[in-house]
Amino acid sequence: MKNISEILENVKTVGIGGHIRPDGDCIGSCMALYLYLRKCFPEIEADVYLENPKPVFDYIDGMDEVKTEAEEDKVYDLFITCDVSALDRLAVARKYFDTAGKTACIDHHVSNRGFADVNHVKGDIGSACEVLYGLLDADKIDQSIAIPLYTGMAHDTGVFQYSSTTPETMRIAGELMKTGFDFSRIIDESFYQKTYLQNQVMGRVLAESILLQEGKCVVGYLKRREMDFYGVEGNDMEGIVSQLRLTAGVEVAIFIYELETQRFKVSLRSNGKVDVSKIAVFFGGGGHVRASGCDMQGSMYDVINNLTAEIEKQLAEE
Repeated sequence: MKNISEILENVKTVGIGGHIRPDGDCIGSCMALYLYLRKCFPEIEADVYLENPKPVFDYIDGMDEVKTEAEEDKVYDLFITCDVSALDRLAVARKYFDTAGKTACIDHHVSNRGFADVNHVKGDIGSACEVLYGLLDADKIDQSIAIPLYTGMAHDTGVFQYSSTTPETMRIAGELMKTGFDFSRIIDESFYQKTYLQNQVMGRVLAESILLQEGKCVVGYLKRREMDFYGVEGNDMEGIVSQLRLTAGVEVAIFIYELETQRFKVSLRSNGKVDVSKIAVFFGGGGHVRASGCDMQGSMYDVINNLTAEIEKQLAEE
């Protein structure tokens, strides 16, 4: 695609969906597309589906219109996924994708092999929001559309510090900023700000983390009983793995937490020498070269040993 209008011909209804546990880029891209369709194609009936988005994103217009459950037996002319790397990652609205007249995927994950009728996947771009921006008419992007686009770009580039940040990324961010929103507040409140409880949990994980492979790998973990003690779930632990990655001398950071007995959620971050997307894909997950994740089964020690074995292989090749 060169423009989103290419797939909208003769379309009267559109469904939009994001991935499970939606982050800033997922929410930003879904909402930006929804708001753009509502403004530029008012004749099209559009719905957006997201799995329980965090209240911290309520500053984005239209969040009160998000559908968090698939209830109606509705068939869309077109269903578009945003920031979804594989079909089994699509949350809430899978049945609408399966029954839609045609489907499209807008994404930036290198592990995305294309699962829709139309796949617009740019694995070398830092966020789905930046990919989406390239499909929109820039002169039609007002402040309400610019805000979710900027949100997603900021979140998936680590506030423009990851290697996926390019001069084009910064140019687009600058164009969005011209619409006049308070960009510093968006970054502080949706990216950096943590609750007191979240800071306590992060402190515990950092204090109990372990260094492996001569200091090149750091592992943080949280067991189910500890999560229950603090009363936290996965969404409360964003940012922990990124903080681990900043440990001096570390090439790869791993953060794992227990979903249930013998099943763990794994987050991987790399400082450049290791392609963690290959590791995540090997264990059934996916993501980016420097930021990926997967679910794994076994004891915590088995999970750590299996991950570090794959990391060691890449470091040896390096």
